[in-house]
Order: sequence, then structure tokens, then C-alpha cells
Amino acid sequence: MTDHTKGVLVGGEWRTGSRGVFDVVDPATLNLIAQVADAGPDDAIAAVDAAARAFPSWSATAPRARADLLMKTRELMLRDAEELAQLISVENGKSLADARAEVNYAAEFFRWFAEEAVRPHGDFGSSPAGGTRTIVTHHPVGVAALVTPWNFPAAMATRKIAPALAAGCTVVLKPAAETPLTALAVARLMIEAGVPDGVVNVVPGEDAAAIVAAWTEDPRVRKLSFTGSTNVGRQLLRQAADRVINTSMELGGNAPFVVTADADVDAAVEGAMIAKFRNGGQACTAANRFYVHEDVAAEFVAKLGARVEALEVGPAAEGSDIGPLISSRARQNVERVLENALAAGARIAHQSKPATAPGHFFTPVVLTDVPPEAAVVREESFAPIAPIVTWTDQEDMLAQVNSTEYGLAAYVFAGDLGAALRLSERIEAGMIGVNRGLVSDPSAPFGGVKQSGIGREGARIGLEEYTETQYFSVAW
Repeated sequence: MTDHTKGVLVGGEWRTGSRGVFDVVDPATLNLIAQVADAGPDDAIAAVDAAARAFPSWSATAPRARADLLMKTRELMLRDAEELAQLISVENGKSLADARAEVNYAAEFFRWFAEEAVRPHGDFGSSPAGGTRTIVTHHPVGVAALVTPWNFPAAMATRKIAPALAAGCTVVLKPAAETPLTALAVARLMIEAGVPDGVVNVVPGEDAAAIVAAWTEDPRVRKLSFTGSTNVGRQLLRQAADRVINTSMELGGNAPFVVTADADVDAAVEGAMIAKFRNGGQACTAANRFYVHEDVAAEFVAKLGARVEALEVGPAAEGSDIGPLISSRARQNVERVLENALAAGARIAHQSKPATAPGHFFTPVVLTDVPPEAAVVREESFAPIAPIVTWTDQEDMLAQVNSTEYGLAAYVFAGDLGAALRLSERIEAGMIGVNRGLVSDPSAPFGGVKQSGIGREGARIGLEEYTETQYFSVAW
């Protein structure tokens, strides 16, 4: 059995944490799962020491060799896919179906970036004035600090680790304190795959601010990649500004889900079930507010409501569709949002049966008669709440859709594909699902606009986020 009290990975060695241990609790049963090494700033700096020592050798490693190690890690993840899914479900609470899908998605980042690692990228050409040639090349940025959230504990780690290693960077990873076990399990698989000591270092701990501050103050850390709330992202950007650190920020969202009058309602409902209820609504890309044309609103609500009423809410071990929220604090916040919506005039049109387990469960609901200005529409709820706003005038609907500081994801369902694309172009979001309820793909540039983030993850650009551009002006 793995000893998680030695859960700080530095330079290929598993260590105890300088702050003792912290508890990891199953949010579905409230049972203690494990005690994990609680790292502090000293551990964080030790991890940077190891990453800095490993960087010259790793960055000089042939791209094909780096790619082979990434591909081997993917194979090991798929070998242990069921074990990883079970682990995700226990520490995160999500359904086994969602956890299994996450493992496959997470493993795919290793394959995608293994393939990208071996594709040369540069440029060569004559200067306009003549007499010189310009050669453009790219180098790994250096030691990369990665900070990941609890809602996708495998995928958020691999989406950062894979491109960093493919580019030739070494990494220090801070997984969320709520879900550190999955990240530690992935790190063990990377060691088994043969990734050299110090290339991947993992620093779990409850005091995330102290750990990350140690990294942003260390001149050897040249990259900071964070996924989490916009508020925390703003704070990290301020810290990064002092040393002008290369940053990537994947922050909050408030995704609109638009259904037009000519949409295939059955397809829209199917998309809504994925976009809204995957991971119990605890996703930055989750559909947060529904704008349904008045002509199809009644049909959409009835069909979506029937699907919601059939959802089984409970622990993943019981085969449930919807697991718990991550914490009691999260549940209290969602309850406040729902109470405010009802006080503003919204009504519960449909809901599932409540869970009987003692965890942080929240009953999925469909709300109608929702005022456009209600908090449930304006705020990111991170919960299985589907608020329905009806519309008739497209310009007015678009104004409501874009009246937010967020711009991560959006969804548009329409019968006329051309009209759907024209509508999508006017929505201020980095990613738009057109007639589908899922936008994430390792081959696509994941990221948002406005205050939903900076930079992109996935695709070719996801590797470029971990490189610096250099050019040579050559006398000819």
C-alpha cells in the first residue's frame, strides 16, 4: 500500500512534508481516505532545486526520446485506467463514468504532445532589405511551476505536464489539497515509465499560497501555469509581474448555452446533459445559463426536466450519475445561489431525487422564470443547476450573453449551421460548442478571453506556451 505521508516527490525521491500531514476526505461519505505529506515553502524550493539540476540534461534530450517517455506514460495510464478512475471518484466524488472518461482524456495529452514533440518548428527567410537571413528557433522556457485544481485531478495535471516535458522543460507541480492522490499516482507512473529524476516534482500541501509564492519569488522559475478561479489568478498575475514570469492562466467561466427556434431540441437536450451535468456541473466549461428561444422553451424544459428527474444522486460506488460537491463550503454557496434565484422569482420546474448519503450532495434542478439579472445567471455556480431564460430577440439575447467579465466557453444549438456559426462569432468566448455539449480536446486550443484567462492549452500552441522564441540575423 502506498505511503502517502511520503508524498512529496523531489528529485525522484519520496519525502515527508515539512509541515506534517493533512487529511484527504471522500466528499461522498465524509470518510478519511488518506493522510498526505503537507509541504511548505522549504519543500517547494527543494523541488525547484531538483528541477533546475535536471533541466540542462532534459532540455538536451532528443525530442524522440522525450516523446517515447510520454507515450510510455500514456500506456501505463491506460493499463491502470480503472484503478485511476476509482481513485478519482473516491477523492473527487464524481461518478465512475465521468472518472473513466477523465482518465482517457488525461492520457490522451501524453499521446498528443508526444507527437508534437518530434515536429520541428521554426522559420527561415530573407530580410526585406536583403543581405541577411533570419533564422527563428524555439527553446524550452526552463523550470515550469504548475498549479492544478481539484475538479479534474488527472486531466488538469497531464494537460500541463505533457506539453512542458515535450518542450524540454522540467516541472514542479502543486496539486489541489482536496485531490492530491491522483496527481501522485500519475507521478508514480511517470517514474515507472523512466522519466529522469528531477524532471517531474510534486509538492502537495494545504498552504497553496505559501508554496506558489516561493516559486514566483525564485528566479529559476521561468513559467507559471495555473488553472483555477479568476480571483486567485489575478493574485498570481500580480506576483508574477514582479519578476515578469511567463504565465498561462485558465480561469473562471460563465458559459451560456443558446438554443434557437430551429434547433433540434432532442440534440440540444443531449448536449445540455453533457455541458451542464458532467462532473455535477463542477467544471469551468460547464453550461451555467441557458438561453432558450420562446418557441421551443416548453419542449426543451420538459425533455431536459425528464432527464434530470431520472438522474441518480449518490456515491460513485453505488453507480450514481451525480456525485457530491467538493466541500460543505461549496454546497453552502450553491444553496445560497439557489435561494437567491427563488427569491428573485425563479421556480424549480424539475429536480432529481435527493441523495441519502451523508456527503456534500446537492440535488440537480431545472429552474424556469429566471430573471436575466439573477445571481444564478451572473455568477459561476459550479453546481448542477440549470437556469432557463427565454428569448425572442437575438440582439437582446446576445447582449445578455456577453454581459459578463468571463469568456471561456459557450454552446450554440441551431438547425441552420451557417446561422449557428454567425451567432457563435458574435459570442465573446474562447471556445464554442456548435451543436455539441463538449468543447475539450487535446488537439484543440483550450482557453478563454476577457477575464477567463491568458494563453491556451492543448493543440500546437499548448507546447509553444512552454517555449521562448529566439532568432539569428545572419550576414549573407
